[in-house]
Amino acid sequence: MRIIKTEDYNEMSRKAANIIAAQVISKPNCVLGLATGSTPIGTYKRLVEMYEAGDLDFSGVKTANLDEYKGLTRDNDQSYYFFMHDNLFNHVNIDPENTNIPDGTKEDAEKECAAYEELIKELGGVDLQLLGLGHNGHIGFNEPADDFPVATHCVDLQESTIEANKRFFASIDDVPRKAYTMGIGTIMNADKILILVSGEDKADIVAKAFFGPVTPQVPASVLQLHKNVTLIADAAALSKVNK
Repeated sequence: MRIIKTEDYNEMSRKAANIIAAQVISKPNCVLGLATGSTPIGTYKRLVEMYEAGDLDFSGVKTANLDEYKGLTRDNDQSYYFFMHDNLFNHVNIDPENTNIPDGTKEDAEKECAAYEELIKELGGVDLQLLGLGHNGHIGFNEPADDFPVATHCVDLQESTIEANKRFFASIDDVPRKAYTMGIGTIMNADKILILVSGEDKADIVAKAFFGPVTPQVPASVLQLHKNVTLIADAAALSKVNK
């Protein structure tokens, strides 16, 4: 695992955008696995700036998002479909037909997850997967469990995740309890993985996930076994790592 320490969130975002941009430039028809949440917003903003400056072309890029809340319509401003369009897709020249996000309105979870897994295979797999890190170690919506889920699946969100996400909703009762997510196996099949972490509140889980034992109780710890992982974290997030 390659670890890049940055001074702050802005530097983290800039370095992450540079890595993603290098992927797009070196392989214009690449498949990007994309993440949502507050962590990658700065990275997406920087990518938009690079596109607007004429330094980046998304016309051949295909994307596959990690996850989506089950039950939210795509026009709901808390859906990840809305998030991706608001933060990236609407601001660059990517073909909408080349963007892929699980459909949270599909009631048949088994069918939707199988279809999404097949879609990723048809794309030829993910060249670069972007990840954030949850406070409980989740990646995508793969929560702490007794084993590592392999394929795209429907997950019951843990109370800690619901609590963390309630700030985005009018009340905690509005937070979805289920989500569709790529499985750990799907994530690990990506050629390269880029994980971003920022803030002192993530320091404990960074130490556990990347410097502790590999265990499904800390889902992100499995990334220690991947052949090509880059962790970009600011000084605060790395503050509890032994020097």
